Amino acid sequence: MTSKKPILDVKQRHIRLLGYIKENWILLAVAVICMIVVAVSTSATAFLVKPVLDEIFMGKNERMLMVMPALVLVIYLFRGFAMYGEQYLMHLVGERIIKKFRDQLYSKISDLSLSFFYRHKTGVLMSRITNDVNIIKNMVSKAVASGVGDIFTIFGLIFVIFYRDWKLAIIAMIVLPIAFYPIYAFGQRVRRFSTRSQQSMADLNAFLHETFWGNKIVKAFGMEDAEKERFYDKNDKVFKFEVKTFKAKALSAPVMEMLGGIGVALIIWYGGAAVIRGDATPGNFFSFMTAVMLLYGPVKKLSKLNNTIQQGLAAVDRVFDILEMETDIQDPDRPVALSPPPHRIKFENVSFHYDEGEPVLECVHLKVSPGERLGIVGASGGGKTSLVNLIPRFYDVTGGAILIDGVDIREVSVRELRKRIAIVTQEPILFNDTIRSNIAYGNAEAGDTEIFRAAEAAYVHDFISNLPKGYDTTIGELGNRLSGGQKQRMCIARAILKNAPILILDEATSALDTESEDLVQKALLNLMQDRTSFVIAHRLTTILDADRLVVIAGGRIAEEGDHEYLLSLKGEYYRLYQRQFENGADGDEQAPVANKEILRT
Repeated sequence: MTSKKPILDVKQRHIRLLGYIKENWILLAVAVICMIVVAVSTSATAFLVKPVLDEIFMGKNERMLMVMPALVLVIYLFRGFAMYGEQYLMHLVGERIIKKFRDQLYSKISDLSLSFFYRHKTGVLMSRITNDVNIIKNMVSKAVASGVGDIFTIFGLIFVIFYRDWKLAIIAMIVLPIAFYPIYAFGQRVRRFSTRSQQSMADLNAFLHETFWGNKIVKAFGMEDAEKERFYDKNDKVFKFEVKTFKAKALSAPVMEMLGGIGVALIIWYGGAAVIRGDATPGNFFSFMTAVMLLYGPVKKLSKLNNTIQQGLAAVDRVFDILEMETDIQDPDRPVALSPPPHRIKFENVSFHYDEGEPVLECVHLKVSPGERLGIVGASGGGKTSLVNLIPRFYDVTGGAILIDGVDIREVSVRELRKRIAIVTQEPILFNDTIRSNIAYGNAEAGDTEIFRAAEAAYVHDFISNLPKGYDTTIGELGNRLSGGQKQRMCIARAILKNAPILILDEATSALDTESEDLVQKALLNLMQDRTSFVIAHRLTTILDADRLVVIAGGRIAEEGDHEYLLSLKGEYYRLYQRQFENGADGDEQAPVANKEILRT
């Protein structure tokens, strides 16, 4: 089960990126006007060198002495305002584009199926939204803006040098195309190394997320030194690719300087000879030289900017790798509405496998009546969790069908289907928010009265009420300020408040101590009232009150019936039972029977 691969080629991606830029065309138009003003003012500066030298310094013209400073002042005043407008507007465009990229990336990632998250590291996905998108921002707001402005400046200065001396201009223009070659050659190297650098940085982010999140285990097993070595190795890869990227960047500027020096030397030799012969005035020559010197500056900047653009395009490819993915869990074109609860659920010859691997489930036939509590047991890896994950379409079946009240769940909209299902997993998943928000997650319109009732039914209200801030207490990242039992009961309260007719409990008590388990079991009994429930249990004592038990072994339903009947078969269930209670007092059945009586009270 894989998400579909990207379908756009590199050229199409760049065209699509231009579409993002064109959406801000009004701001861009104003920014371009500002760029033109800057370019004209730069060209005018070079153009005015001739009258300044010839009329003021050589001709002693007092009238021009009054006019030229005022004209230069006006030019630079306009230039200053234009430079501010250009930079502000282009950064604004860049930020708007990046905001849209981040919104679309998070939206796309959120919509992709669970199989996508199992194949991609969390840190890598975080790097797409933070690091890669920031690189694109630099490309748009800095490189593109400066590049467009430099191009206008280049054209303006080329006009000046041809106007002043077309023969000298030809000499300058011979060197200019040669100077553009390093921009292309080094840019390709920068893009290649930048792609690898970004991949290495994403891998480093994934490593940091993993080790910081699992720091308790790292310390418990004394693996600090080993993890440091792993970090050093990953960081060294980032370092090497960054150095190679910078090396390619650094080489472009010296090459441009050497080529520019050759051009300037030729111009001085030829132009100086023309002045000595009297074919040109000093003002004309220095006006030309000023334009040429100003011209090589933007050309050199284009070389550096191209490096930034190549880095940005590498980031664009990585971002579009995600944006172009299509989830394998698709909504139907014409969704079918489900009937009101309670629901009857049927697995009809269901088969399933992950990513073209070995089958996890084969030929599963199962009917669950409305309001029935179905216990699911079996050895680890038998397919229990895979079975229940198919109901909310976390994955789609690869064979057969799952029906709710006779309707194939693939014909129902995913949102509507999941509204009918509440889940409590083995690992309690909470968010760094208030207790109130966590319980009301998925039912944001619930009032305080409903939230309090759900907490009471989950046996967590008294604990919450004794906190200084009560339901407004922030619980920390992943609820790390709460005990395991408290977190699990909050998850149960969340499921109670959702009030979904179908309930999935995936080993919801397996990680709890005895005292916490007793409270959670009482809460679960309240949760399962009048709901069609699927209860996966590692501890058999927790599902003895189920209406029916099914034993999953090797991806198939091996046995089916109640506790006593399955024991009498002396089969797979009996062997699981023996392994769990072989040390129980007064025979194998005493411990579970006692627990069963407790649950019934």
